[in-house]
Amino acid sequence: MALVLDVLSNLLRKRATVLYPEERREEPGTFRGVLGFDRNLCVGCGLCWRACPASAIEASKDERGARPLFRLEKCIYCYLCVEVCPRKAIKASTQRAPVVDDKSRLKVG
Repeated sequence: MALVLDVLSNLLRKRATVLYPEERREEPGTFRGVLGFDRNLCVGCGLCWRACPASAIEASKDERGARPLFRLEKCIYCYLCVEVCPRKAIKASTQRAPVVDDKSRLKVG
């Protein structure tokens, strides 16, 4: 009998989740979103990828030398890279990571 009452009471409750990404809830003030990166400010010093505890930043080469490549599927959003960047090329944001079906689309930089 208790099981039936539990089921009935749960059927009448408001749902606890939303159908993300179609529906979104307001983010708390402490929410840490994806990283913003300005390639023009980056000097390729490597402090960000050395500071990353999750190894979510890799060195990549371009015409201007070494640059960071951010792997969002590994990022733990600690923002240590934001703190150590001497040129402020890495920015904190409140933007959510995109919903994707291919991890290769979770790269920034």
